[in-house]
Amino acid sequence: MKQTYDYVIIGGGSAGCVLANRLSEDKSSSVLVLEAGRSDYPWDLFIQMPAALMYPSGNRFYDWMYATDAEPYMNGRQVAHTRGKVLGGSSSINGMIYQRGNPMDYEKWGSDPGMETWDYAHCLPYFKRLETTYGADASDEYRGHQGPVKLKRGPAKNPLFKAFFDAAVEAGYDRTPDVNGFRQEGFGPFDSQVHNGRRASATGAYLRPAMGRENLTVETRAFVTNINFDGTRATGVTYQKNKKTHQVHAGEVILSGGAFNTPQLLQLSGVGDADHLRSLGIDPLVNLPGVGENFEDHLEAYVQHASPEPVSEMPSLNKAKMPWIGLQWLVARTGPAASNHFEGGGFVRSNEDVEYPNLMFHFLPLAVRYDGQKADTKHGFQVHVGPMYSNSRGSLKIRSKDPYEHPSIVFNYLSTEEDRREWVEAIRVTRKILSQPALAPYNSGEISPGPSVQTDEDILEWVRNDAETALHPSCSARMGPATDSMAVVDPLTMKVHGLDNLRVVDASVMPYTTNGNIHAPVLMLAEKAADIIRGQKPLEPEYKDYYRHGVHPKDAGTVKENQPIR
Repeated sequence: MKQTYDYVIIGGGSAGCVLANRLSEDKSSSVLVLEAGRSDYPWDLFIQMPAALMYPSGNRFYDWMYATDAEPYMNGRQVAHTRGKVLGGSSSINGMIYQRGNPMDYEKWGSDPGMETWDYAHCLPYFKRLETTYGADASDEYRGHQGPVKLKRGPAKNPLFKAFFDAAVEAGYDRTPDVNGFRQEGFGPFDSQVHNGRRASATGAYLRPAMGRENLTVETRAFVTNINFDGTRATGVTYQKNKKTHQVHAGEVILSGGAFNTPQLLQLSGVGDADHLRSLGIDPLVNLPGVGENFEDHLEAYVQHASPEPVSEMPSLNKAKMPWIGLQWLVARTGPAASNHFEGGGFVRSNEDVEYPNLMFHFLPLAVRYDGQKADTKHGFQVHVGPMYSNSRGSLKIRSKDPYEHPSIVFNYLSTEEDRREWVEAIRVTRKILSQPALAPYNSGEISPGPSVQTDEDILEWVRNDAETALHPSCSARMGPATDSMAVVDPLTMKVHGLDNLRVVDASVMPYTTNGNIHAPVLMLAEKAADIIRGQKPLEPEYKDYYRHGVHPKDAGTVKENQPIR
């Protein structure tokens, strides 16, 4: 292997895969990707089979197995955080749900000082560049049709999905044909990163198509322990592989380790809050107190119901049936194993004070937790629900100079009055929908949280004890101008403030988390950053209208009666 590269990318996850592809398009540039985990082998069913998504969680071969410290507002619980430790990162083990977020998320980004080029008009063309949206009309100007990421719409054909969508309308909410298009608010089929019955990870979309290039090198099981500097100029990295220490020189170092690993490695390398680093015996290189701060995540809970009708996917969890289900998938890429089952859901406003949706719903035609623990019922269904814009903020701080020791992580879930209020609203809205006549034939009662949970305090206590992370950590090294004392990354260059030749491109740089799953925004961010890093002319902004409550007619962009959902 060479000892010097133009670009060294730390992390072969979602952002790293995008960057590896786009930066190596320039044949004159040499690119090295260092991934701490192993390869996402094509024969690995736990990665490639969509329905096997629950198995990598908590497995050291796939998962960094992070956990928070005792969360002070969650009865002291430690909340487990699955993060992909494999080529493709979390895109190789996540739920494969593709959500751009609401256009107003990016309007909020762009309204901050120095962030003008990150508004919706500037981000939309990059979303479109990365997508091939099967099921979208070829003339749809909001969606991409020739990108590397292959998206499957729905199909949400299980009768429970139709009943759920109808129940949402009966509860006073709307349908929408595409939550990633003109109108996010409403209910309908979701896009998933499943193509031809297989997981469509960032590796398959971006990295593997580029791995035949002579100027791209990918090293797995390479754990970066330090970024090397000459003064304030990054010169390369130190990493461990096969129990040996290696060093490699770089024209530029790009950190794409994700919202946990990136601030951890910055702090280990002397970049962060100077007082904290000194307390651990680390000489500060540059004082950036925002490293590891402003940490955001989505908390979610499962509202589960039993069903009297044999229409759910619960039988597919029967171990006696799994060999046949697996054979279906192996031979034809069909059957229950060929779907992530998160085929539909919706977005609503929990109250009239919010401008745009602050609650997300994932509907599942079965009742099961991410750890594989299924509800005690022959047939059932569930809704994953949680507030999208919690104003609780957390932090990540290294505990020592040991790069192998997991950092201290606290998200402070439920720490604010607004956060707690929105959680009560979330459960009440969910119950309102699930109690509608359309679901009555399929509903034999709530399993969780159960009829004993009624008051606001009952609901909050249940959330404290039962809610889990939705696995959307972000904002721990956020973008912003140098005049912002808590900003870490320059939004025009992706460079770390006060340092040369060091950039960050991953979920940690998001200034605010987006409304939905964050994988799609990370891909978009990396596509846009690749142009910035290469000095390419950015894609022209597209100033398109989007649905805003109170501005557009109530039924703008909704599905009309008898209009099919694509």
